[in-house]
Amino acid sequence: TKQPGESNAALARFSGVFWIKVGVVSALVGFLFFAVLADMAHDWWTEPALSQGMLLPPVALYFAWVHRKRTFGQAATPDARGLALTALACVMFLVGKFASEDFTTRISFVVLLAGLIWTFWGFPRLRTLSFPMLLLATMVPLPVMFYNSLAAPLQLFASDMASRIAQAVGISIFRDGNIIQLAGISLGVEEACSGLNSLSALTVGGLLFGYVLCSRVLLRAILVVAAIPLAIGINIVRVAGTAVLADYNQEFAEGFYHAFAGYVVFVLGMGILYLLARALHALADPK
Repeated sequence: TKQPGESNAALARFSGVFWIKVGVVSALVGFLFFAVLADMAHDWWTEPALSQGMLLPPVALYFAWVHRKRTFGQAATPDARGLALTALACVMFLVGKFASEDFTTRISFVVLLAGLIWTFWGFPRLRTLSFPMLLLATMVPLPVMFYNSLAAPLQLFASDMASRIAQAVGISIFRDGNIIQLAGISLGVEEACSGLNSLSALTVGGLLFGYVLCSRVLLRAILVVAAIPLAIGINIVRVAGTAVLADYNQEFAEGFYHAFAGYVVFVLGMGILYLLARALHALADPK
């Protein structure tokens, strides 16, 4: 029979081996992805449209920590099938590097984390971490090609709809492409006013409100999808409001007033998403 001291010694050896494995794997991942993550953090810091990325890793860690009992309530069962996902992440990393495609290289980091969790902890524990992993995936900026393909059409759409709204309230206005011509000033609807800058942030807001306030997956999906037209709509309101105010006073079309209007419509969009989440939850689970 085993003595208590022998069990404790075996447990200590197991713990030591486990932490050695963790250290080696962490060092390898850090070596491979340090430059990739640093470059992505630089984009978060310098691009206002991507700044929400700085908040997503700590928010993901927070949700993982809050639900840690659910995660550790599942038995840790190493699963070799996770190596397939890990291998896929490595292939994505290499393809992204050789093709100089940042999105593929960056998203491979999230795929690699999922693969390692599956390999060392098992799929049941990975499933409990699905929402934090989804948040980490949203921290990766969309491909530049995707962004550029949407920017021009959305600029024209925002210009057209804003011009129609301004004309409906009696403002004399003429539109030429994304240029709105008023009596004393011309307004150019730039990419920042197309709705793309708000789209990623409101989508993340939809994910968070849906997870916290809605108990059903379908309602969460509806909330995330609703963030897309909402982001476009509030920016149309912003452009239309700027045109109406600029017709009264040109200062409202530039400087502090213009930037402040951007913050106001963003807060408005988040407020609408919150109310929509509460309404969806009340309709699905009336009490």
